[in-house]
Amino acid sequence: MHLKHLPNSMSSKPSVLTLLTDFGVADYFVGAMKGVILGINPTAQIVDITHEIARQDIEAAAFILLNSYRSFPSGTVHVAVVDPGVGSTRRPIAVSAAEQFFVGPDNGSFSYVMDREPGCVVFHLTAEEYFLNPVSQTFHGRDVFAPVAAAISNGVAISKLGTKVKDAVRLASLAPTVGSRGSIEGRVIHIDHFGNCITNFTREQIKLSQEVHARIRINGKKIKSFRQFYGEEPSCEKLFAIWGSAGFLEVAVRNGSAAEVLKIERGERVSLLIDS
Repeated sequence: MHLKHLPNSMSSKPSVLTLLTDFGVADYFVGAMKGVILGINPTAQIVDITHEIARQDIEAAAFILLNSYRSFPSGTVHVAVVDPGVGSTRRPIAVSAAEQFFVGPDNGSFSYVMDREPGCVVFHLTAEEYFLNPVSQTFHGRDVFAPVAAAISNGVAISKLGTKVKDAVRLASLAPTVGSRGSIEGRVIHIDHFGNCITNFTREQIKLSQEVHARIRINGKKIKSFRQFYGEEPSCEKLFAIWGSAGFLEVAVRNGSAAEVLKIERGERVSLLIDS
């Protein structure tokens, strides 16, 4: 093991590292990453955000990470590996943002965090002495991202890990746009386990005083009902809108899947109209 990987015995508290992947839990991948991290930093506290991201679904990874990182303390190192380009020319990167660190492939996984945190700094990971040797062309999660994350958790400065870049890959912005007739145009950015359709509309688009005048159009359906919680007594309308815990407006159905009722997938266009 390289000397720079040795644990930092001067640390006053255990470091927190999170893992987010599309690996599932049936294979050895997640366990191997944890083993590498603990071999470099035995006191690390490793938290599994999820390993059930749909295979190669970068947008889902970006959304889950966006709504997870603020729950963790400063200094946390997040490892996000949804990596269909592993072994190709895509860059491995580390990002410093919001007093936390993010390590993974440069494929847009950190887009939404970087959009929210304008002061972020991105480094292309080139310091190979912090990688495992040899590096597998099919498992950078174990051989690149896990050891780099462990090094950061041990106090290695992110600036020592590579060169600063300003052209990190970005997904489409979460910001809605203004339509030709004054509507606000958005999209479904995530469909959760329950079938709730999470849009990219936030409180910036709809104030509380405007909810009674707001209408949502999605796949030919108009939704006027806003509710406070999922189990609220139903009205005559099956579909309703609700402010979810992630801060985005959701379209939901009580005790059912809005995605199935609407017959939609992520990316579906959504229009928001507010009557004067």
